[in-house]
Amino acid sequence: MANTPYPQSYYAASANAVPPRPTLQGEVETDVCVIGAGYTGLSSALFLLENGFRVTVLEAAKVGFGASGRNGGQIVNSYSRDIDVIERSVGPKQAQLLGQMAFEGGKIIRERVAKYQIQCDLKDGGVFAALNSKHMGHLESQKRLWERYGHTQLELLDERRIREVVACDNYVGGLLDMSGGHIHPLNLALGEAAAVESLGGTIYEQSAAVRIERSANPVVHTAEGRVRAKFIIVAGNAYLGNLVPELAAKSMPCGTQVITTAPLGDELAKTLLPQDYCVEDCNYLLDYYRLTSDKRLIFGGGVVYGARDPANIEAIIRPKMLKAFPQLKDVKIDYAWTGNFLLTLSRLPQVGRLGDNIYYSQGCSGHGVTYTHLAGKVLAEALRGQAERFDAFADLPHYPFPGGQLLRTPFAALGAWYYGLRDKFGM
Repeated sequence: MANTPYPQSYYAASANAVPPRPTLQGEVETDVCVIGAGYTGLSSALFLLENGFRVTVLEAAKVGFGASGRNGGQIVNSYSRDIDVIERSVGPKQAQLLGQMAFEGGKIIRERVAKYQIQCDLKDGGVFAALNSKHMGHLESQKRLWERYGHTQLELLDERRIREVVACDNYVGGLLDMSGGHIHPLNLALGEAAAVESLGGTIYEQSAAVRIERSANPVVHTAEGRVRAKFIIVAGNAYLGNLVPELAAKSMPCGTQVITTAPLGDELAKTLLPQDYCVEDCNYLLDYYRLTSDKRLIFGGGVVYGARDPANIEAIIRPKMLKAFPQLKDVKIDYAWTGNFLLTLSRLPQVGRLGDNIYYSQGCSGHGVTYTHLAGKVLAEALRGQAERFDAFADLPHYPFPGGQLLRTPFAALGAWYYGLRDKFGM
């Protein structure tokens, strides 16, 4: 039987110790079978267990193996398309509900960390950095928009102020969100998994779902076992494969790359990011970075459409890092890895139900750390019969990529090339 280990990332190398988890063998009966032990699946499982459901989680590899354990570790509010885009495309009631939920995911993370004493290096404060006046105008509008929905922990940064929080000469200003922040993402997932088990939930690793038998009491089959349930939650995102063909048709796995430096030491690290905030710029193809607890710089960016693994990740990302911080030219890169996220054409998440008892959430489009935690709560509410917030997401319009699965990658890459030119010339 295949045993899929974590990729060789900084997160895997610095993960908290956890006990081994079993592989599913034989038949199990439960109320809810969750497919995927990333943030969406773990958040769903926790909310369901807290409300009295029996929950079994199936993970194809290891807890947090996918995007949940490989991402940049940044707590960023709202969605990949902001609330103003939603307001223009749906009715006022739906927009109001989605706007109110846009800042809930970060609160859920902090509640989980506190309640279950999760050791994941949680730090407060995230910066959106503007590279030109157009970006700055966007951030001013974003601040007004978010404040309209009651989010007030925001500060516009002029050129002087952003120099106080980021030692990079490329920025003309920024927006500081003190309800943003950063975490060790794999340790957050591992802590949430331990919380699931503390409440009586069961997690099976190396137990990929290979077939769903759809019926009044659906059955999820693995290579060596099966789970009979009342409900199924599909939470595989970019690592779901073709298990549910109708979900694969309207989404596309994409890869993003991350590097981690050798330890910089307290003095150098403090000169780069004096307040230890995380940062992302305002480009369409954005760069993002932050410090780790042991004073390394994690730097990520770029998108590979179709989720291919680049041959030399450091060659792609290191020049981006040096453009921001040329003083790191002699610093060694200790880790480089790639991970997949799931892109939708609208860049808004896809939430829904197949038949009466199979629920899903997918397609965070690179903006998933906070949304996935919200999604777990919304899915759990729907299973309890409280579907208003679930329906607000489920009613969002979604479309297949032009050209179907065969041409979706080149079409998306062409679009990215166009937006890359806009980023380059500040348009």
